[in-house]
Amino acid sequence: MEWLTAWQWSPYIVGGAIGVLSWISFIISDKPIGCSTAFSRTSGMIEKIFRKERVNKKQYYQKFEPVIDWEWMLVLGIVIGSFISAKLSGGFKFAFVPSLWQDTVGNNSLVRLSVAFIGGIAMGFGARWAGGCTSGHGISGTMQLAVSSWIAAISIFAGGILTALFLFNFIF
Repeated sequence: MEWLTAWQWSPYIVGGAIGVLSWISFIISDKPIGCSTAFSRTSGMIEKIFRKERVNKKQYYQKFEPVIDWEWMLVLGIVIGSFISAKLSGGFKFAFVPSLWQDTVGNNSLVRLSVAFIGGIAMGFGARWAGGCTSGHGISGTMQLAVSSWIAAISIFAGGILTALFLFNFIF
């Protein structure tokens, strides 16, 4: 059980475990693993607090009902599991401004939170536009050999590399 407290796990073992989890997901629910729809459902649940049943009349929420489902629980499990893993490995540290950000940009927490918020909106928009996120396309879709998922996964990685190169060569 020593591996549970390791700072870093083998990407080969974790990748294999994610593959097995994908198989189980298909066998049990007949659905691929995905996370971005859970965020859309959460948005609908929040909107439902203020607009009641009018939310259900929206075409999007007729297709993706704003309820807590297994994908929503998967996202919750990722957050809880990450926290447990960080605590067990001794790597948990609460910080509004991570050290890498502080070293390259500065210690302003408002700037950090603003950039994170804008980045989150961009990622959410991209995931909805692409019809899925990195887990939906990159794991489940590529595993099914879906051409659209391979295009999406390659684009996600290329976009991430280009953005990092731009940010760290021209901005910071």
